[in-house]
Amino acid sequence: MGLFRKLFQQTFIYGLATVLPRALGILLVPLYVSVLGTEQYGIYAALMAFLVLGNVLLSYGMETAFFRFINKHPEQRKEVQATALVSLTVTTILLVGVGLLRIDTLASFLDFRSEYIAYALVILGLDALVVVPFVWFRANEQPKKYAVIKIANVAVNLGLNLFFFLVLPGLAEGNTGAFWEKIYLTEHQVTYVFVANVIASGLTLLVLLPLYVKIGFGFSRSIWKEMMAYALPVLVAGIAFSINEAFDKILLRYMLPRDTANEAVGVYAACYKLGVFMTLFATAFRLGIEPFFFNHAANKNAKQTYATITQYFTIFGSIIFLFVMLFIDLFKRILIPDPAFWVALEIVPLILLANLCLGIYHNFSVWYKVTDRTRFGAFISLLGAAITLGLNLLLIPVIGYMGSAWATLAAYGSMMMLSYGLGRKYYPVPYNVKKMGGYLFLSVGFSLLSFYVFEGNFLVSSVLLLVFLWVVFYFEKKPLQRILQR
Repeated sequence: MGLFRKLFQQTFIYGLATVLPRALGILLVPLYVSVLGTEQYGIYAALMAFLVLGNVLLSYGMETAFFRFINKHPEQRKEVQATALVSLTVTTILLVGVGLLRIDTLASFLDFRSEYIAYALVILGLDALVVVPFVWFRANEQPKKYAVIKIANVAVNLGLNLFFFLVLPGLAEGNTGAFWEKIYLTEHQVTYVFVANVIASGLTLLVLLPLYVKIGFGFSRSIWKEMMAYALPVLVAGIAFSINEAFDKILLRYMLPRDTANEAVGVYAACYKLGVFMTLFATAFRLGIEPFFFNHAANKNAKQTYATITQYFTIFGSIIFLFVMLFIDLFKRILIPDPAFWVALEIVPLILLANLCLGIYHNFSVWYKVTDRTRFGAFISLLGAAITLGLNLLLIPVIGYMGSAWATLAAYGSMMMLSYGLGRKYYPVPYNVKKMGGYLFLSVGFSLLSFYVFEGNFLVSSVLLLVFLWVVFYFEKKPLQRILQR
């Protein structure tokens, strides 16, 4: 199978494992919006934002280190795998255990109900314990098993949510004293979201436990120290990324007036979900491309290959950006049926463009990953986090959640440009920046024209989409034919 065909096949499977579960999860957004309302949805979104940071802390860069060291030291593959597994297992049990012992202190400090914090800690622990098994699938090129388990996890989660919110109320009604009535909540129904997550994550861990035996338990102190030296900059970068991705919702909750903060977070987070299409594409691509970058770094034509991949990532990302913006009137009615949430729709073009910049940044970041200069990745991410925090603190008091959206775009755009500039010095890749920029500029221009001038006019939107696709076809027909013939 040709190099690109194999890449796209694996990317498709990993994409399916990412897109389909999240697509199933998107089905829950209309349900949450309708049942929970703006305030409780805001509580859910804020706590999920803390989980983003928690996931980074509990995995502390070991996933990327795993990939790097099984390729760097193939003769020590078993020792690397076992060391990573033991390291993550021990730290997860210790950190989650301490958190549960100090549950009331955490709940008071973060201003959440104690049971919410308890559920969050358990979810974090269960998710951290499956990091190594899932990365083992990716490292051993078993994307189908990876995909099936990932999809099953979210299918269980989806089923439980549908049961709790749609079926349970009917079972509890008129059955005084019955089991169903006892577990039915008339308020704080957001609890069901966390319970469903705990059950789904617990079942996933049970399914993956045999891999603990297959990988084996063992610990090499020398390998662990070497892996941690590599992973710590990745951890710093991960913390910075979590700040960029999630801290806007946290800051909105604590900076806005207490009586309106949860509602503001709710409408912002719901409209933020309309950017999920770009996030899904970029995440799926990254999952497929990261092992590819490492495995083909020594190839003679590696740099040209990276440039070509990044160009087509930008093209597909531009198409997704344009498609969502052209038909946003349709998407908002499907995903966010409650008009009370639509007040935040203006953030959507900023969030979509920000996530596209982030995806391009991930492609540009190949230079510091394959040259073991991960400290630069940490530096770039810290700069992005500083921009995120600084602009949020500056803009939220003035323009509320629009300030958070602008901060996200500024952070990811700056990271993209800085990584490109540094990469030209340390690992120059011949990116066709003019062509990439041209597609991106045209996509953004058509999108803004549709959003602000022809809002809701599907005929004009369809024409603009066809024009853009024709431009891409015109300029890319011959290059694509050459690639597919390899």
